[in-house]
Amino acid sequence: MDPMESIKATFFQECEELLADLESGLLAMQAGAGDADTINAVFRAVHSVKGGGGAFGMDALVQFAHVFETLLDGVRSGGISATPELIETLLRAADVLSDHVAAARDGGSVDEARAEESIRELEHATHPEESAVTAAPALVVAEPDEFGFTVTPFSPETLLDEAPKAGAWVVTFKPASDLYRKGNETLLLLRELARLGPTTVWLDGAALPDLATLDPESAHLKWEVHLAAEVDERTVRDVFEFVEDDCDLQVRRAELSVSAPQPNVVSLAAEKPVEVPSAPEVRDAAPKVEPVKAEGAAATVTHATIRVDPERIDRLIDLVGELVINQAMLAQRVIESGLPASSTVATGLEDLESLTRQIQDSVMAIRAQPVKSVFQRMPRLVREVAAQTGKSVRLVTEGESTEVDKTVVERLGDPITHMIRNAIDHGLESPEDRVAAGKPREGVVRLAALHRGGRIVIEVQDDGGGINRKRVLAIAIEKGLIAADAQLSDEETDNLIFLPGFSTASAVSDISGRGVGMDVVRRSVQALGGRISIASRPGKGSTFTLSLPLTLAVLDGMVVDVAGHTLVVPLTAIVESLRPKPVDVRRLGPQGAVLSVRDTFVPVIDVASILGFREEPLSPCDGVVILVESEDGGRAALTADSIHGQRQVVIKSLEANYRQVDGIAAATILGDGRVALILDVDAVIGMRRRDASRDYQPPLAIAG
Repeated sequence: MDPMESIKATFFQECEELLADLESGLLAMQAGAGDADTINAVFRAVHSVKGGGGAFGMDALVQFAHVFETLLDGVRSGGISATPELIETLLRAADVLSDHVAAARDGGSVDEARAEESIRELEHATHPEESAVTAAPALVVAEPDEFGFTVTPFSPETLLDEAPKAGAWVVTFKPASDLYRKGNETLLLLRELARLGPTTVWLDGAALPDLATLDPESAHLKWEVHLAAEVDERTVRDVFEFVEDDCDLQVRRAELSVSAPQPNVVSLAAEKPVEVPSAPEVRDAAPKVEPVKAEGAAATVTHATIRVDPERIDRLIDLVGELVINQAMLAQRVIESGLPASSTVATGLEDLESLTRQIQDSVMAIRAQPVKSVFQRMPRLVREVAAQTGKSVRLVTEGESTEVDKTVVERLGDPITHMIRNAIDHGLESPEDRVAAGKPREGVVRLAALHRGGRIVIEVQDDGGGINRKRVLAIAIEKGLIAADAQLSDEETDNLIFLPGFSTASAVSDISGRGVGMDVVRRSVQALGGRISIASRPGKGSTFTLSLPLTLAVLDGMVVDVAGHTLVVPLTAIVESLRPKPVDVRRLGPQGAVLSVRDTFVPVIDVASILGFREEPLSPCDGVVILVESEDGGRAALTADSIHGQRQVVIKSLEANYRQVDGIAAATILGDGRVALILDVDAVIGMRRRDASRDYQPPLAIAG
């Protein structure tokens, strides 16, 4: 790859993080967090995007970011109040800035009308008295009191008294024309320096030509700043990180012999050459900025990170998988050889198994990512869908730091997007209907992530009207999806919305109504080895729950024999294993049975019969029973012929190599080289429930 293209790719990766930080900061401000750290983080995000865009000549992005940045600088200096209306304007601007980044990355274009409207909003908020939109200025010329200082000529005698104190930083820089063409301003750089500590700012205009010969596109001014702050040189230079190539910059420590600036300079001062105010509480007061203490800076702990090509990590995962398989094969060979457990070979193999597990856990930790990257895309989606539907919606997120394998994170976006669109479009009522029902005008959509039973659970909940089951039934019958005389439970009725082609929308729109939606969600979730369920209460709202594995690479499982076939039951679903007594088994019907376990009856499910491995079910007393717990908390007793033991297995997609099979989540390779199927416990329980009252046709009989 061309080095410049590689740098640009890194810039766009950083843009994703910066835009996420920008939106998080604005949402925090919307929630009431108006502290300086939050506002500064928002400003720095826009400033960094603009600076990087300028380095690559992304003019449209730079000009928009400049207008955005100017308004944010007014907010952080205290001159502009962060009202709810202003934050809404900033959020819309953040969306447009994201569009500019996407257009620059993908070679597309932004909605010009939307971008121009956003610029008008930003300009009006920055200068309410002006309605006309002006281009990004090359240099801000301030009114005397606009930024808390005035321009005053100094005599040579006064200048001699203004030499910097020994140890202070002397910053000298002369901007080039490109600095202004890229939308940067000297004033903002001075503000950044002032935030580091007390500053005295000098302007050298000796090179400024007369008006008749002035080239308005050239740069003629030179600046010198005396900074009395206990910071290191890197901190000072970081202020100029995006303009250092577009100016002559010198940063040095002042010494006792340093002379004052020459008599042909002008000082920017209040009543004397004092510091430029940083974010003053009261404009006219121009409060003094306290220097940053060295010990405070040292207290800030940063963690170094490196960027790694995802393909390298994927390759490492594959190698770890092969290591797990080979370790299992070695263990199998040792067992077959009859070596005693106390032998040095067996002991060494145990150490290898422990080391393999540690390596696998470490690699999994490298791949683990918080779901925050997915959740941060949703506020914009909520704003857009709410605007399209004319509804007032608030998004509440929880558990953004919940970590899951990166392959799961990457594929979570689409199903969550579908569910949130569905929640707003179909779940939430109109503001008028909500008020009439005694609810707040603003609807709430809650997006949460949590770990439960070795899996990650994603919940999308709304406080709308719930699922209209009568309408769902009518539409399903009308579309021929179910028989007209079908008798369905509430749960079965709710699940009709997952059928292909089902839609309750009355008109086709950009949001819904094309007959594609929740069925796509179910297929996407199932492809990840997960499940989706619905809980709905009329008038109260609905909750969609996604349950997904933490990783798509390895799992701990119990290897069992079922009618001569080897299966793996995920360990996270197993409560215990037992051999029941005949007195604990109660027959229900010709083939059904329940098992008494500590004063509770649980249904008995013969796995071999469900999967079509044999016709007559195995008696629980003739084999071993594995008590499992489903995602919804229900329990069942799975019968197997025998248990081989607990193993860590590498997950291989059955759908990619064969096809999707009901009741089977994936496949794996055992230590002896055989292929074993990984059981989908919840799917098996669901199959038994559906077929409890009718003759069951097995979905698959696998020879082997």
